[in-house]
Amino acid sequence: MERAVRYYAERPALCFGQHRLTFRELHEQVKRVAAVLRHRGFEPGDRLALLLPNGPDYIKFVYACGWLGVIVVPINTRLSAVEIDHVLEDACPRGLVRHSGLPAPTTRLSWELVIDQRSMDEGQYTCPGACYEPEAILALIYTSGTTGRPKGVMVTHANILANVHHFNYWMRYEEGGVFLHAAPMFHIADFPAMFAAPAFGACQTALPSFSPAGFCEAVENERVNYTVLVPTMINVLTQLPDVKKFDLSSVHVLAYGGSLMAPELIPQTRDLLPNAKLVQIYGLSETGFVTGLQDEDHVGAKLLSCGRPCPGIDLRVADDSGKHVKSGQHGELIVRGENVMAGYWNNRDDTATALRNGFFRTGDIGYQDADGYFYILDRLKDMIVTGGENVYCGEVEAVILTHPAVRESAVFGIPDPKWGEIVAACIVLKPGMSMTADELMRHCRKSLANYKIPRRVEFLETDLPKSGSGKVLKRLLRERFWPGKERAVC
Repeated sequence: MERAVRYYAERPALCFGQHRLTFRELHEQVKRVAAVLRHRGFEPGDRLALLLPNGPDYIKFVYACGWLGVIVVPINTRLSAVEIDHVLEDACPRGLVRHSGLPAPTTRLSWELVIDQRSMDEGQYTCPGACYEPEAILALIYTSGTTGRPKGVMVTHANILANVHHFNYWMRYEEGGVFLHAAPMFHIADFPAMFAAPAFGACQTALPSFSPAGFCEAVENERVNYTVLVPTMINVLTQLPDVKKFDLSSVHVLAYGGSLMAPELIPQTRDLLPNAKLVQIYGLSETGFVTGLQDEDHVGAKLLSCGRPCPGIDLRVADDSGKHVKSGQHGELIVRGENVMAGYWNNRDDTATALRNGFFRTGDIGYQDADGYFYILDRLKDMIVTGGENVYCGEVEAVILTHPAVRESAVFGIPDPKWGEIVAACIVLKPGMSMTADELMRHCRKSLANYKIPRRVEFLETDLPKSGSGKVLKRLLRERFWPGKERAVC
């Protein structure tokens, strides 16, 4: 923020409808919030939980926490009250700022502010000097919980600074642009943008919750230049009936990630955003951005790649022992760099498992081709072992998504007395389309070995269950098949 005030003081910093602030005005408001928090007893290392929709209050509290050395705990707004309690019990925050429209936790804290019902104390308090400790924890970003209970990822100030550099490498900021927070601010794909934007004098605007029409209106009204979406959002945008009535020509860069995007969506997205360069981003809560697939690489077989890492990130493929494998060989992706987390909050065992020999083990199975491009095949915990053969769910899903009738797919293993596990698939069809299980199997046989073909196919009437970041929650689809049984892959 101080850099923004020094170089861009009178430029717009926040634009939310009629709520507009310059960097100078935002800086003063952040200092006032920091002064109130200090008056409330918040000291460096204390935690403040945020359960808020995207908006200016979110940004101000995050900046105020960074100023004081207080650890911000952004909570997924899609969690239930019970799940929110789990996060609060783990993080033990001193206080909570929440919106009344979101689930109210039962865990009682020493201080709680319902931001839409009561304003902050407006007393005249002294703001302390800004905390400068690069290795201090800035935030606890709780994982999406796609494979179990979320863990608190300790993200340091230095981690976020590295992410800002990587953000700029992929997004190529220009001074004075506009960034739209369309994805949830609590997610690591969007969280670093709060710090990248002021570093380059960019104005920030946001959607409290995503809708196709709301996105288009925001882009048109604020002349948005940069944003980050997940493929699910892009998919519904392309299906908006009157999307052509909006002027979306201002978008220069669209970054996307979080799940596989059907190849047919690429030309549809280019038609929707004619001036936008596409960047596919691969990363995790524990690492921030790791790789990117540049716009010019969105062709042919490279569409299945997650790209290459930017300078400062060392990404490799390793076997079970941690030994690096050759190009083309499958293994687990491991990464090191200034972007990698300090560890998991209150969880030494999982930290020791994840951080070994200086590398973070991502849990993603993939390979690197001869040109240095990385390909993700599956989550290690999602890999299916059927009759002694490994099946990578991502590979099967990519084939299923090439069928013109399929909108979404999720592949996972279910128990089988003969083979140990067999391949199952849950399918969501496009509106007005039809398909049978036999038709899907025939489609898969054109591209996959026999043991990779789904043996059980279910067609869903609703969208696949997803986390707040848009990742498919396969455990919710899989768990009904596994009561009282142990998976071959755990």
